[in-house]
Amino acid sequence: MRDQAHFMPPKQLRDVLNRTWGTDWRKSFKTFNVRPIAAASIGQVHRATLKDGRDVAIKVQYPGIARSIDSDIANVAALVRMSGLLPKSFDLGPYIQEARSQLREETDYEREGRHMRHFADLLQGDEAFEIPEFFPDWSTPEVLTMSFLEGRPIETVSDATREERNRVSEALVDLTLREVFEFGIMQSDPNFANYRYNPANGKISLLDFGAARALQPSAIDGYMHLLRAGLREDDEELRNAAIQLKLVEGDGPFDDRILGMIRIVFDAILSANEFDFSDRTLSNHLNKEGMALARAGYIPPPMRMDILYLQRKIGGIFLLVTRLSASLPVKTLLAKYVI
Repeated sequence: MRDQAHFMPPKQLRDVLNRTWGTDWRKSFKTFNVRPIAAASIGQVHRATLKDGRDVAIKVQYPGIARSIDSDIANVAALVRMSGLLPKSFDLGPYIQEARSQLREETDYEREGRHMRHFADLLQGDEAFEIPEFFPDWSTPEVLTMSFLEGRPIETVSDATREERNRVSEALVDLTLREVFEFGIMQSDPNFANYRYNPANGKISLLDFGAARALQPSAIDGYMHLLRAGLREDDEELRNAAIQLKLVEGDGPFDDRILGMIRIVFDAILSANEFDFSDRTLSNHLNKEGMALARAGYIPPPMRMDILYLQRKIGGIFLLVTRLSASLPVKTLLAKYVI
């Protein structure tokens, strides 16, 4: 599902491209590798060279994938309900509908191309990141053509020096904060395969913008409120911010325990100049508390979808930086945006 899924055979690929570009499309290419360099759940990526010299990566959507979304999501929902993993009173409906909406957006490659170009503008001249150039002349809703960028899996940075691991990790954390508090738009899918690392220039490539979405001002304000209260160790304002974000109900039987978990995170951030992501003490403690809440009958309140996407991105970046065993001045990074 990440980048090594089954791929289309060459004949099916040719049929898709013939329908998309016309049967004489090959006359415009010097080379076209029919074996994909990556394949995931929605499409596969091919490397090619156009006759005008452009070295390109071409993402080709699997035929029929957009039409299958409704039935596939319905099947997943049925399996989740049958599994008994969720409490019977938990309303899965809004999350299922949001999954449908997100997948429909991700199958619109022209939309993704526009977001790619937008992020390229936002990060123009940035020394830490590079983004492929979007080529609309060879793109459609089912085919996305962009410049090819050299790179290795982002996880290979874990073998680099401590200084390089920290530099890359800090850039990723800072980008997440800029997305929330500066750009107001976030690439909300933190799949590791969406990041590549080029050891030749030290840059991080950002590759997939299908899950990019604008953030609601109320979500940005809510996180600003939460982070400011946590860094100032203001328990009353922390509770108010958590209520604003609907992380707690305000008068719920589990509110104090949820707030306690949030405080634990801020305590860890504030306790040292640098937070050691290789130390699993915090994550193990939070997992233990979460399991205890589940055993006690805690049912999460309905979460706003924009907050859910934010939580997914933050959690994914936390996991990636943990994978890189970084040690970062998290307090300083947060304070730059919220104090």
